[in-house]
Amino acid sequence: MDLADFDYVLPEELIAQYPASRRDAARLMVLDRKTGRIDHTVFRSFPEFLRPGDCLVVNETRVFPARLNGYRPGTGGAVELLLVRCNGDCWEVLARPGRRLREGAEVAFPDVDLVAEVTEVLPSGRRMVRFKGSSSLAEVLESRGRIPLPPYIRREEEPADRERYQSVYARTRGAVAAPTAGLHFTSDLLERIRVSGVEIVPVLLHVGPGTFKPVDVTDPRRHEMDAEYFEIGPAAAEKVNESRRRGGRVVAVGTTTVRTLESSASRSRDNWTLNSGSGWTRLFVYPPYRFRLIDALVTNFHLPRSTLLMLVSAFADRALILNAYEEAVRKRYRFYSYGDAMLIL
Repeated sequence: MDLADFDYVLPEELIAQYPASRRDAARLMVLDRKTGRIDHTVFRSFPEFLRPGDCLVVNETRVFPARLNGYRPGTGGAVELLLVRCNGDCWEVLARPGRRLREGAEVAFPDVDLVAEVTEVLPSGRRMVRFKGSSSLAEVLESRGRIPLPPYIRREEEPADRERYQSVYARTRGAVAAPTAGLHFTSDLLERIRVSGVEIVPVLLHVGPGTFKPVDVTDPRRHEMDAEYFEIGPAAAEKVNESRRRGGRVVAVGTTTVRTLESSASRSRDNWTLNSGSGWTRLFVYPPYRFRLIDALVTNFHLPRSTLLMLVSAFADRALILNAYEEAVRKRYRFYSYGDAMLIL
């Protein structure tokens, strides 16, 4: 396997900078893995591809305003911190620029009594920081933090992003990137799915910045995934397993949902079952990979040479996926986080 096997040419103007006018107004490409057939529709027609007894699994993580702009006391040099995850009384952060932020260095924030002190420089280049001061970090994040839009969205956050860069079912704060396949669902669309006899099951995976981490090795199998926290409740596991026992399909909304389910599957006799529980996953799915639980996948169009493109290339044939992406370019689909969607059956 070579990294170049997962490359394709994308005109820059097809990278969506804003979401569709309505969540369910995004376009939807439907790819049949068995026949290679491609159909084109809009996302509001998505329920037509589901069957009674199917199980639609969604990731209910919520993005928090994790970017903070600060400065170095004394020099006044600007510093941006991206809070990745909390660890005890410290936070793991990405700092930009980070070169001079050695252990003991501090970052202050305008007009609030809050300072981030670097307690450790990690081998990855990230920093561990401890926040101190009379101002509440939670309140500062709400008032001054910015939603961490992906780097290929080349504009500043706008007020509408606070709502549109979340799924309507987002519940538990902790992600620094949205599970973007879920952005196309509306409350009305979810209700149509429920009344059609499809079970909607929430799981949790807090998406980290590793989702944008480029693969910089020729052999992708040497790429190391970042650890991401996940949870699957007992009720969720039972609903998925019951749907499978009755012959229903497990339809995963997004690659993060796929990785959550596949990380928690175990073999029971001749069948795979989903286990409840929580933990950290570094699961890297690339061809060839034998999926344990997933029957269909809703996903957006992903970056060339990315781990996400490798996952969908494992779910469907790589050549089939690249052909579908070429078709999407010809049909002027919108790509990446705020772009259009694909349903792989």
